[in-house]
Amino acid sequence: MQSYLSYPEILKKCELLNEQYEINQHYFDHIVEDLLSSDRPTNEVIMAGFHRLLEQVNEEMANMEDFMDVKASCFMGCAFCCYFPIIITQAESSMMKRAIDQWPKERKEKLMKHLEQYYATYGEEVERITALDQEDPAFKKKYIASQVPCPMLDPETNLCMAYEIRPIPCRTYVNYSDPKVCANNHMPKETLSFEFLYEFYMGGLNEIMQELYENGEDMLVDYPSDMWQYDFLANWAKDWLREEESSV
Repeated sequence: MQSYLSYPEILKKCELLNEQYEINQHYFDHIVEDLLSSDRPTNEVIMAGFHRLLEQVNEEMANMEDFMDVKASCFMGCAFCCYFPIIITQAESSMMKRAIDQWPKERKEKLMKHLEQYYATYGEEVERITALDQEDPAFKKKYIASQVPCPMLDPETNLCMAYEIRPIPCRTYVNYSDPKVCANNHMPKETLSFEFLYEFYMGGLNEIMQELYENGEDMLVDYPSDMWQYDFLANWAKDWLREEESSV
């Protein structure tokens, strides 16, 4: 029978991590340097950076868990955190859409059909919750209380339909205690967010795009403005669907 960490044990592990562990910037820098020194086309460099930097975040998560000697109690299909507000940049949205465009036809069509049904079902609620005051201390609680799922969540399997390109918050929010805490509370105190890794990921992307921009390259993102324009994933995905519908 698997044993789970108590809240005090989790706090002690975090304290140890803060005191003794240091993220190795070199790994992120190496990805940037490797791609910028390649002869690949501009947008291939950007997309490779997107994928590789996301994977490096996964590696850093694994390294920190090894250091703390912990294992996430999250499991496939739990999806309790798939009702949280996910906010990403225009640049991230564009890279996610480009990745989706490169999927096999059947997989992409399945996602787009799902999005059609999603907005038919939750469209009005999405408009309401994405208009909530983000400065309100209770914003996150109000958003989650609506129980509107992420547009990427497959309602039949409770699995992410875009798992390999899921945003940083989805990768860095974890539970090391009993999974029941997530079932019993929308925002349990026991869960952890390592969202500080976003700075390393976005810093790497910015370095790549800045150099390409300064070299006068045509890019799939409008740099630098797309790096600073934020919106909910639920709104960006609606834009993807409109883009697909207008191209038919």
